[in-house]
Amino acid sequence: MQGVLSGFAVIAVVIGAGYAMGRRGSLGAQGREVLTRLAFHAATPALLFTTLARADLSVIFSGRLLVTALSTAVAAGVFVAVGAARGWGLGRTTIGALCSSYVNAGNLGIPIAVYVLGDASLVAPVLLFQQVLVTPLALTVLDLSGAGAKGPLWRRLLTPLRNPVAVGSLSGVLVSATGVHLPGPVMEPLILIGNMSVPAVLLAFGISLRGSTAPGRGRDRHLVLLSVALKSVGQPVVAWALAAGVFSLRGAPLLDVVVTAALPAAQNLYTYAGRYRVGESLARESILLSTLLSVPVLVVVAALLG
Repeated sequence: MQGVLSGFAVIAVVIGAGYAMGRRGSLGAQGREVLTRLAFHAATPALLFTTLARADLSVIFSGRLLVTALSTAVAAGVFVAVGAARGWGLGRTTIGALCSSYVNAGNLGIPIAVYVLGDASLVAPVLLFQQVLVTPLALTVLDLSGAGAKGPLWRRLLTPLRNPVAVGSLSGVLVSATGVHLPGPVMEPLILIGNMSVPAVLLAFGISLRGSTAPGRGRDRHLVLLSVALKSVGQPVVAWALAAGVFSLRGAPLLDVVVTAALPAAQNLYTYAGRYRVGESLARESILLSTLLSVPVLVVVAALLG
């Protein structure tokens, strides 16, 4: 369990630093917004581009990824169905669906894959799936749900090409697919900028905790509780059922997909909520609660299937 605990410890320290900076006002009144904009418009697109430009795209066609994709669709679909029935609105429902299904495959998934599963490459298919398909689709919906929904049809159809995160992801896939080798003077600055993404997201998340209500007690408590239940319990159970019952996975492959599904909601979802100014408390509280709950969930999964 060293990988689980060390991964959470690193995240907790950086979030704690952000919270302390928020209390002291170290970055001023607009510090959180500046960090969010930095992550969304520069650091995260650069990180996704450099990651995908060097990725092996053949992992997209693995059987394990199909289990991950289906369990993601089920968890998100349940939240969308409830949100539509309850009239929660397109923007909030989209953020809630992401919090119900979008796993922290980067800064938590990689160390857990190394120490628990023994192979960091096992999270690569999930990273690619989320960055190439889920993120552009969700951000396009968020664009169209707000100001982006106005204007001529051709402009609305080009929404994914105007989103920096989607552009970074799709450009990286294009470079990898074509086999183009980018020289060091091109890649190194992008790598340097991309390295700011995770710290900026975690610090902004920590700053946002200052003065916030206790998780699950705010006006979005019903959305938060549903998304956390789906993320922490629903998605791992669906992944196990599909992997074992439909795809007949056993042993290490079964453990891989269930551990991946049990990862908490990713911190960068708060960046998206902050960027579009929708569901911010929902994202913050869902991420925090699912992260706390994922520790015992991952321990139980590893004990039962390991």
